[in-house]
Amino acid sequence: MAHVKWFQGIPMSKSLRGLCKEEDYAFLGTSKKSAEETAEGTGALRDDRRDPKEERVRRRLERAELEKERLREIEESKKEKEQQWQTHVAELTSSQEKTLTDRLARLRRFREFQRKVLVEESGTEVGATTVNQLLTRM
Repeated sequence: MAHVKWFQGIPMSKSLRGLCKEEDYAFLGTSKKSAEETAEGTGALRDDRRDPKEERVRRRLERAELEKERLREIEESKKEKEQQWQTHVAELTSSQEKTLTDRLARLRRFREFQRKVLVEESGTEVGATTVNQLLTRM
């Protein structure tokens, strides 16, 4: 009930006193010491607020770093796949060229064989132009 005596020391009208409550005047009871504690508390709160802000900034930087790392890995993967594809295409081209070269050599040998056979069958009286015409018809 000490607060009632203390509140009675505050000059105000009776009607106003009836409307006001203890909580309304609680701020009047704060001393310098409690004000300093409150100031320190708000300073601590500010530090606490800074810590989460710093933490958010740190997390944001970490996420940005992770995103950069992920993009770099994707780029490396794309480059590696492109290199593998180029190697695969080069191998296919090489094997196709070799196959075509071998087929060409076999075809030439076969044409020479046909020419030789036609010359032997027809005898010496048939000229080279006749043999070529026969080969062209075949």
